[in-house]
Amino acid sequence: MKISARNQIKGTITSIETGAVTSIVAIDIGTAVIKSSITNDAVADLGLKVGDAAYAIVKASNVIVGVDH
Repeated sequence: MKISARNQIKGTITSIETGAVTSIVAIDIGTAVIKSSITNDAVADLGLKVGDAAYAIVKASNVIVGVDH
């Protein structure tokens, strides 16, 4: 995975709360849990599951979730 954002924090997905359109993905980074609101389609496209390793990628005021595939 190559991206321009420098604030990439690796952790483990601890929960995915699915709503009508968006999901809240929680990533445990060891010292804190970072939550991100992303679309349900993005959760499906990334194949996110509780227990998976993932990155919280912070750019400006947004947190983006990424995974290695």
